[in-house]
Amino acid sequence: MKTFKILSALLSYPTQGLIDAAPEFPAILDAEKLVPAACRGALDLLVEEIAVGEVYDLQERYGLLFDRSKTLALHLFEHVHGESRDRGQAMVDLKAMYEKANLFIAANELPDYVPLFLEFLSIQPLAEARELLGQTAHIFAALAERLERRQSKYRAVFDALVAISAAAPSREIVDELLKGTDPDPMDLEALDAAWEEEEVRFGPGAQGQGACGQEGLIAKLRHARRAVDPAPRPQ
Repeated sequence: MKTFKILSALLSYPTQGLIDAAPEFPAILDAEKLVPAACRGALDLLVEEIAVGEVYDLQERYGLLFDRSKTLALHLFEHVHGESRDRGQAMVDLKAMYEKANLFIAANELPDYVPLFLEFLSIQPLAEARELLGQTAHIFAALAERLERRQSKYRAVFDALVAISAAAPSREIVDELLKGTDPDPMDLEALDAAWEEEEVRFGPGAQGQGACGQEGLIAKLRHARRAVDPAPRPQ
């Protein structure tokens, strides 16, 4: 589904190529009808903002949001395992799953980078993609709420992902994720302190639908084994 590719592109570091391609995104979203109508208005505003934006302004805004703040990190396992050793094994498992689907990662990309995860979903059967997406829905819901606090249009991407997922996010886990501080990206001391905090945990052996432990997310991801040819990026 090209919809996942578009959502991946919107969460990627802005380039002139993204600006040039953005005007074509609404027509693709219209054709696939995967994003619910209730989410389209806000998503279209973000697309329009990117389409008419200056690349350096867009890059500065992106960096302040996603590169400086740990609570807005675009790496799935940052919100689950932090810097613990469990994250390393989770990365290995996720990379192997991608390769079974003929999706090979560039040397400078981590497997849990959200745009890369969405690229993977785009080459999965829709039912499997929605099931896998449901395993990360609580993370995306927390990111959406944090972005809302900053009045960021990027919230629309995460709202769309939550709406597409096969499972509703666990409110309990979302609230747990939101307990941490969310420092001002211009407050360098507060940012340094936030990066030194321990990873979020939800109890030993957390598992089952919506669980945040390795047994939950990674066990579910392991089941997406059908290899398909990667679809082209939307032009």
